[in-house]
Amino acid sequence: DIRFEFLYLTNSLIKNIVKYKIRSGEPLQMSLNTDTLSATFSALADPTRRSILSQLAVHDATVGQLAEPFDMSMPAVSRHLKVLENAGLIERSVDAQWRRCKLVSSGLKPAAEWIGTYRRFWEGQFDALEDYLKQTEPGGDTDNDNK
Repeated sequence: DIRFEFLYLTNSLIKNIVKYKIRSGEPLQMSLNTDTLSATFSALADPTRRSILSQLAVHDATVGQLAEPFDMSMPAVSRHLKVLENAGLIERSVDAQWRRCKLVSSGLKPAAEWIGTYRRFWEGQFDALEDYLKQTEPGGDTDNDNK
């Protein structure tokens, strides 16, 4: 699923950006609100919360519907939902006896913008990797061909 691939790449991206900034001497402080970003990435770090977001990406759901796939107590599910709500990724509402949840479409925007600032860096890295792979594949151009 592309959403899980995105989340995996996001985690790898963060680790490599920090390494890159440390090596280049650039400051690690970001221009976006890092508290919001921290809350968002922290919420996305848990596989249960990512699964809940995937369910909500398909349709709004009650807390009970969201809890069904998991072998955990309702209070544990509620704690996960609170983390997602605090990160601005979901909204919860009460409709009679039903507690409903829905995905907030703008919730991932700050994280997407932050990741987007490093898109050029990653595109350059992927281009360099592609060139390297072309050079090292059998029959590819290498510097050792003429020796």
